Amino acid sequence: MNAPLFESFAAHTPPVTHVFVYGTLRRGDDNDITRLLPAPRLVGHAHVAGTLHHLGAYPGIVLGGPGRVLGEVYAITPALEATLDEIECLYPERTDEYFKRAIDIDVQLPGGSIERVRCICYEYNRAWVGEAPVIASGDWVRDRHPDR
Repeated sequence: MNAPLFESFAAHTPPVTHVFVYGTLRRGDDNDITRLLPAPRLVGHAHVAGTLHHLGAYPGIVLGGPGRVLGEVYAITPALEATLDEIECLYPERTDEYFKRAIDIDVQLPGGSIERVRCICYEYNRAWVGEAPVIASGDWVRDRHPDR
C-alpha cells in the first residue's frame, strides 16, 4: 500500500495508527521516537520478515525473504506520523530512498501475549542498496552498540 504524497495513513479505514521502528528511531538510539512529540505509546516488540542493511549512520529494511528484523511498535498520532515522514525524507522534499508501507505484524505485548497490528513501516528502496552490508542479526541497536 503506497500513500500519495502528503497523505496520512491515519486517514485510512481502518486507520493505520501504529509504526514499526527498527533503526535510529528505536528507544535509546539517535532519533529515539520516545523523545518526539506528540509522545508515542509503546505497544510491544516484533520481528518482521526482511533484510536489514547498514547504510552508515542509519539502517534500511528491505521487506520479505527469510531474514528477521527486530523492532518496536508504537501507537502514534497523525501529527507524529507527519514528523516521521520528514525524518524518513517523504515530506517536504520527497525522495525515493524510503517507501511508506502498511504491514501486518505479530507484536509481543508487555504481558507476553501476541497481537496482530497493522503498522506503518518505512522500507528502504532496494534500488539504493548497492553493496550496503547486511546486518545478519537483524538488530540495529545490538549491531551498533554491542556493549548494551
